[in-house]
Amino acid sequence: SESIPAAPIDGYSTPRATCLLAPNPSPMTLDGTNTWLIAEPGSDSVVVVDPGPEGEEHLRRVHAEAIKGDRRVAKILLTHGHSDHSAGAARLAELTGAPVQAADPAHRLGAEGLADGDVVTAAGCELRVLAAPGHSADSVCLLLSADSVLFTGDTVLGRGTTVIGTDGNLGDYLRTLGQLRDLTEARGIGLLLPGHGPMLTDPLRTLDYYLAHREERLDQVRAALVAGAKTPAEIVAMIYTDVDRSLWPAAEWSVRAQLDYLADQDS
Repeated sequence: SESIPAAPIDGYSTPRATCLLAPNPSPMTLDGTNTWLIAEPGSDSVVVVDPGPEGEEHLRRVHAEAIKGDRRVAKILLTHGHSDHSAGAARLAELTGAPVQAADPAHRLGAEGLADGDVVTAAGCELRVLAAPGHSADSVCLLLSADSVLFTGDTVLGRGTTVIGTDGNLGDYLRTLGQLRDLTEARGIGLLLPGHGPMLTDPLRTLDYYLAHREERLDQVRAALVAGAKTPAEIVAMIYTDVDRSLWPAAEWSVRAQLDYLADQDS
């Protein structure tokens, strides 16, 4: 679908961001969850984005890397509340004393939320918060203009395409993708740094592909309905033949979201 580097990006860095890969690979999480450490070079503090799942070894590795050079962790940010991104946040907060900021109040610890247009200033950097509902209701992306990069969480993956979760909405997701495309073009964003999989070096092409893919799937769902498919499982078996069968249960989430979207369009 895309010309995307195949290798995981553990240890990959821009001038201000470094990836530490959590050891939780799966069909849903690809190589694992990308935890990001962000700091201006020479800063005495660091921001951690998406600590990942519970797992002492990974969290201690993140902590050790973050405090190198007598730095401290200033903030822990979550792109969304799904457990493969957020479950380790409380333990990392315990290790570091840092607050946890998230769009969903249920995932905050001693900190304010993350709302569209907010600017998180810490570790010598400015991270602009972009509400990105769709994959989940509480998803956000984070723009680090100094590096011309966008942290996308699960809104855009480094390989393949994301599912619309049970707490997501396809209409919201399509609007989010369009807004991210406009922002990418306007700001000259050069890299998308996702929550899973490798970095994406052609953001506009990737977002165009994501939008086209969603329209193609909607057309396929319409055709499956005309052909007599009645249930999400029947639709998945008919149109997700290019997807590993282990992912079909998750694909049913997306199909339900597609059916809801089409029903709204028809009403």
